[in-house]
Amino acid sequence: MDIFESCHRINDFMTANLEIDARNELIRLLDYHEKNDIEYSPLLNHLIRETGLYPYLNSDTANWEDRFVYEVFKVDIGGRHSTLHREQSSLLKELVEGENIAVSAPTSFGKSFVIDAFISIKKPDNVVIIVPTIALTDETRRRLYKKFSSEYKIITTTEIDLADKNIFIFPQERAMNYVNKLDNIDILIIDEFYKASSDYDKSRSPSLLKAIIKLGLKSKQKYFLAPNITSIGENIFTKDMKFIDKLGFNTVYLDRYDRYKEITGDKVEKELQKGEILLEILEKTKTKSLIYAASYSQIDKVSNLLNERLEVSEKPLLKDFEKWLTENYDVNWKLTNLVKRGVGIHNGQLHRSISQIQVKLFEEKEGLNNIISTSSIIEGVNTSAENVIIWRNRKSGSNSLLDSFTYKNIIGRGGRMFKYFIGKIYLLESPPPEGTTQLDIPFPDTILGDLDEKVYSSSLDNDQISKIISFKDEMYEILGKEAYDRLLKENIFQSNNSEFIKETARQMKNNPSDWNGLSYLNSDDPESWDRLLWKIISLQPGEWGDGAYGAQHKKFVEFVKILVGNWNKTIPELLDELEEFDIDIEQFFKLERIVAFNLSSLISDINILQKEIIDNGTDVSHFVSKISHVFLPSVVYQLEEYGLPRMIARKIHNNDIINFEDDQLNIHNTIEIFHQIGKETILSKPFIDSFDKYILEYFYDGISGS
Repeated sequence: MDIFESCHRINDFMTANLEIDARNELIRLLDYHEKNDIEYSPLLNHLIRETGLYPYLNSDTANWEDRFVYEVFKVDIGGRHSTLHREQSSLLKELVEGENIAVSAPTSFGKSFVIDAFISIKKPDNVVIIVPTIALTDETRRRLYKKFSSEYKIITTTEIDLADKNIFIFPQERAMNYVNKLDNIDILIIDEFYKASSDYDKSRSPSLLKAIIKLGLKSKQKYFLAPNITSIGENIFTKDMKFIDKLGFNTVYLDRYDRYKEITGDKVEKELQKGEILLEILEKTKTKSLIYAASYSQIDKVSNLLNERLEVSEKPLLKDFEKWLTENYDVNWKLTNLVKRGVGIHNGQLHRSISQIQVKLFEEKEGLNNIISTSSIIEGVNTSAENVIIWRNRKSGSNSLLDSFTYKNIIGRGGRMFKYFIGKIYLLESPPPEGTTQLDIPFPDTILGDLDEKVYSSSLDNDQISKIISFKDEMYEILGKEAYDRLLKENIFQSNNSEFIKETARQMKNNPSDWNGLSYLNSDDPESWDRLLWKIISLQPGEWGDGAYGAQHKKFVEFVKILVGNWNKTIPELLDELEEFDIDIEQFFKLERIVAFNLSSLISDINILQKEIIDNGTDVSHFVSKISHVFLPSVVYQLEEYGLPRMIARKIHNNDIINFEDDQLNIHNTIEIFHQIGKETILSKPFIDSFDKYILEYFYDGISGS
C-alpha cells in the first residue's frame, strides 16, 4: 500500500465532503499500519482527527493540536478515563443537558461508553436499563459492576431491597416488579428498542411497551438505543424524544465477499458447494468467525459438516471443556463434539451459563475459533469477530428472507474498535436489497386491560381509552370494582394478554367447580399434579413443545414431573429418565425454559384470579416459585445468570461450603458470602476440577469491583 497516496485520497474525500468514504479509506490504512507494525505519522494522526475518530489518535506521534483533542475528548467512564469519538461526545453532551433521545447507530459505535460516561458525570440516583435478554443483562451487569459497585447497588433480579443509589438491569418482564417500588427514575434506558415493534418481536413487544409506558411516567429522562433505524413512525412511546441518526459514523470497515455467486447447480449440488466454501473460509482465515445459520435445523446441518471435516484441536482449554460437557451434560450432544474442534453453538435455549462460557472462550486466544448461531448472537451479547459468515439468508425461526435491517444487524458483528479494524463478511447466500428502515410501533390492544385510563390518558387516544373503559366494566362485573382496581394498581399479572386474563376469570366465575383441586399443586407427590397441569396448559395450546396436541401435552407434563429432581440429580441422570418420553438434551433446554417462563407466568395469573373469585383458601404461589426456578434453589437459579452453573453450585453445597437451601439467601448476600470465603479457598478444594476452576475465575471476575 502506498501510504502517502492513501492519505491523499482521504484528504480528497474530506475536501469533497465525502466523510464516510474518507473514514473507510482511513480505517483500511490503520489496519495496514497495525498488520505491518508501522508507527503513525503526524499526517495520519491529523487525518484521524479530521474524521472524528479521536480514540485512534496516537498521542506519542501526534502534534500538539492532535494531542490536545485526544485529551479534551477524554471522559470518566467509571473508574478510568477514555477518549470518545466525535459523535459519542456529541451524543453525551445532549444527554447531559437533559434531552430525551432515541439514537440509531452502528454496532461498532460504542453506545455503552456514553451510558457509563453519563452515570459518571451526572451521578443519578436511579438508573433503569432494559435489555432484551438475560445474557445481555449479565454482560451489562459485569461492565457496570466493575465501575460503579462502590457507589450503586446493581440490581438484576426481582424482590431486592433498594439502596439510596441503584442501577437496575433486566429484561422488560422483570422491570414490572419495580414499577410500584420506584417513586422516580432519573433515566430510563432501553437497549435494542426496535424490539418494541411487533415487526421484530411479536411475542415480547407488548411487555416492553408496557414497561416503557409505566416506567416512562416516572422517568425524568429517556435514552433509547438501536442499530440501523433510519426513521421512527409517529407513536406515543417516542413522541417526546429527539431521534438522532448516527448510522453514517462507522468505526470499523466491512469488506464483503459475495461467495454465493460461485454456487451453481441443483439444490443438492448447491448445498455441497456451500459446505466446501465454508470449510475453505475457515481454513483460510483461521481467525474468529461467527457463522449465522438462522435456524436450529441449519445449525444441525453446519454442526454435522464441521464435526465430520474439522480436525480435533489440541488446545488444553478445549479438551477440558469437552470433558466437562461430557460429565455434566451429554457425551453424545453435538456441542460436546464440536468444542473439540474449536466450534461453539449459540442459541436462545441453552443454559445461560453455557452460553456465557462459550462467549468467554470465543474471546480467548486459545479458546473457540468459531460460533454457529441463530440471531441470538446479535440480540443476546455484544461479541464480535473478524469474520461473519452468512450461511443462510433467512430470519431466525422462519423461512422469511432476511430484511435489510436484520442483515445489517448480523454483519455489524464484524470488526471491533482496537481489535479488528476490518470485518470480513462472507455471503454464502444472496443479501437482501439495500433499504431504509422506518421503525413503526403500533399500540397493542392486548395491554390496554392492564392500564388505568386516568393515569395514562396523556399517552392514549380516545379509541384506546374507550376500549380500556369497556374492558374494565367487564372485569368489574367478574371481580368487583375494588378487587380489579387493586390488582391493576399492583401490576400483578404476568400475562401481557388482557383478553386471556378476562376469559380465564370469566370461566372461573361461571364454573368454579372446574377449579377444585388446584391445591394439589402444593403436594410433594408430582403424580397428583397431572389433572391440573393438563387443564392449565390446555388454556394456551401450542406453547408446550413440539408434536400433536395430546402427545405434546403428555410429554410436557411428564417433563415437569421429572424436572422435580433438577437439584438432587445430574442432567445425565435426568436425561436417562426422559429418554422414555423421547426428550433429548436439546428438548430439555427448550422445555425447561418453557417451565420457567410460560408455565410459571400462567399459573401465577391463575392463582391470583382464583384467590379473588373462588376464595377457598388455596394459594399455590409456593409451587409457582418452584417452577419459576425450575425446582432449583432460587439463588442457584439466579447464580446461573451470573455465570455459575448449577452443577458447580451443587458441589459447593454438597461439600458444606454454602447452604444454598437456606431460605434467607438472596443473590446479594450470597455474593457477599462468596467474597468472604474467597476465590482461592474454593479453587483449592479437591472436588473442583480444572474447568470448574476456569468457570469460577470467570464468575468471580463478574462479581468483583474495579
